[in-house]
Amino acid sequence: MRKTVVVAISGASGSGKTSLVNMLAARFGCPSVMFDDYVDAQSYPQNLRQWHADGADVSKIKTPAMKEALEKCIAARPVYLFVEEPFGKARASIASLIDYVVLLDLPLAQCLSRVINRHFVLRQSDAPNALQDYLIKYQDHLKEIYADTVSMARCKCDLSITQDLPVEVCADKVVDWLQSLQE
Repeated sequence: MRKTVVVAISGASGSGKTSLVNMLAARFGCPSVMFDDYVDAQSYPQNLRQWHADGADVSKIKTPAMKEALEKCIAARPVYLFVEEPFGKARASIASLIDYVVLLDLPLAQCLSRVINRHFVLRQSDAPNALQDYLIKYQDHLKEIYADTVSMARCKCDLSITQDLPVEVCADKVVDWLQSLQE
């Protein structure tokens, strides 16, 4: 019986992970699991600045329901399962479930621009100071956290996409790469 190939799509916030996972799942007619769907108030360490200063152990980011969802999807034996997992194989709780990591390794300034557009322009956040608050956190500690966690994923990624490409072109690259693995 064929084993499900689990492909994690990793990168900083705003790198395009969700769009790529959705496109790949649609192309292959297979399931997907999204990290953000399993994040709650208990997922991240309470003090991110201190967590980063202590070494940014991403295994302290807890998403037990995501692990259960991955196991359930794998048990159904689809050919592929695409997972939005910002940290690649760096989180011990799910590393053994991931076969390959595709890293969307884009400049952080570009990712920040996308986050601002997505959250504060398109969705027009209700909080009057939400953008200012986010940018203060970004300058204070989030930028370094994103840089360091992308670096962690980079160490164990199988395919790195470093160009700003339309999602369709990124998907083509991943499809071609997956097909090359079967040759």
